[in-house]
Amino acid sequence: MNSTRRTFLKQTALGTVGTLIIPTIIPSHVFGNSAPSNRINVAVIGCGRQSVGPNIPQLLSSPNANLVGVCDLDTWRLDNAVKQVNNEYSKQKGAVYTGCKGYADYRDVMRNKEIDAVMISLPDHWHVPMAIEAARAGKHISLEKPISTCIEHGRKLVEAINKYKVITRNDSEFRTLPKFSRAVELVRNGRIGKLQRIYVAVPAELNGSALKPQPTMPVPAELNYDMWLGPAWEAPYTEKRVHAIKAYGRPGWMRVSDYCNGMISNWGAHLMGIAQWGHNTEYTGPVSIEGSGDFDKGLWNTMNRFDIKYGFADGVEVFFKIERPYVRFEGTDGWIEVEYPDKITASSQAILDFVIGPNELRIRDLPIDKDDFLLAIKANKPSLEPLETAHRTISMCQLGLISVQTGAKLTWNPESEEIIGDNAATALLNRPIRETYFKF
Repeated sequence: MNSTRRTFLKQTALGTVGTLIIPTIIPSHVFGNSAPSNRINVAVIGCGRQSVGPNIPQLLSSPNANLVGVCDLDTWRLDNAVKQVNNEYSKQKGAVYTGCKGYADYRDVMRNKEIDAVMISLPDHWHVPMAIEAARAGKHISLEKPISTCIEHGRKLVEAINKYKVITRNDSEFRTLPKFSRAVELVRNGRIGKLQRIYVAVPAELNGSALKPQPTMPVPAELNYDMWLGPAWEAPYTEKRVHAIKAYGRPGWMRVSDYCNGMISNWGAHLMGIAQWGHNTEYTGPVSIEGSGDFDKGLWNTMNRFDIKYGFADGVEVFFKIERPYVRFEGTDGWIEVEYPDKITASSQAILDFVIGPNELRIRDLPIDKDDFLLAIKANKPSLEPLETAHRTISMCQLGLISVQTGAKLTWNPESEEIIGDNAATALLNRPIRETYFKF
């Protein structure tokens, strides 16, 4: 069946100008017993708390996915993920299932031609290198947010996606949350008049207070630490730099600037994405950025406070800070605010009660992020949140970070993705990488 299915996909994936055509599913009666599977063969790369929590269970429950492989460089996590998949499929099938394969090296996933798509759930510094490798291998990509740690890496990823013609999805569920999509629907249809201002806020760091420098520790036997570092510079191992051993707590790397941008990008990828969606600026960006903030000191050294103002060419201003997770749209005729996970308010109940007309933009009944990705592959259409839009969203977060780092007001050209007239800020658009594991 797998051989028949892959042959079918290859034979019917006929190229058009700039597009790889993935066939829609043909009814099984057309092929009889040789019908290609309706499911996409998926492998999950990275088996930490985000995978064993939402990602793997969502894929296991999807009628559009065959979860055929899991990959991790921590053998304890890898073994658990293999068991998680095989046990669930055994329950679903009513028989013992052992079809999920475990991979200790992601490159073996890329070489396996039976795998159609990958769900990448790794520390942020691995996102771009891993996704580019997947694009080169012809794998469709669902990528955990935030998709990059710097703007130039994000652009390199988008270039690879365009070159290899793969379907992509930013793995954020916020667009499919009903209250968020309803807020965007109302704003985009002019129910608050002409948009003037957007307020975006993210929660404070969820790991608690800053952490002082930690002692060097022996690398656990189950962890391939050098590969974990990958494109990041070599650093002595300590558990709080990486993740808890034989546990799934919130990992320490989410507070270390060598591997991420901190909460400005972590939750900013969700909520700034909603702001961009509502503003209809998913494929562009601001023209000015200025901000202030404070950084923790020690091993955990990301920002613990920031206040950033963005100006757009159309006159809309965006204000971004740490507070509670919400997006507020203000226009000439009122305002709408949506707070995670499901609270929506407005300047009047009439705004919330507005009916969307037949010729207006309707944003309804959206599939969850994983199914949106899988259905996009089947239909050869962009997902609800392709990685180009995710790149633009995370660029806003990273420009805010650069403004705080330099203490300067930035002038940004969103078309060429250049900072104008500031050499020090321009240098921060890129991060040097260790080329042991990856080269652009």
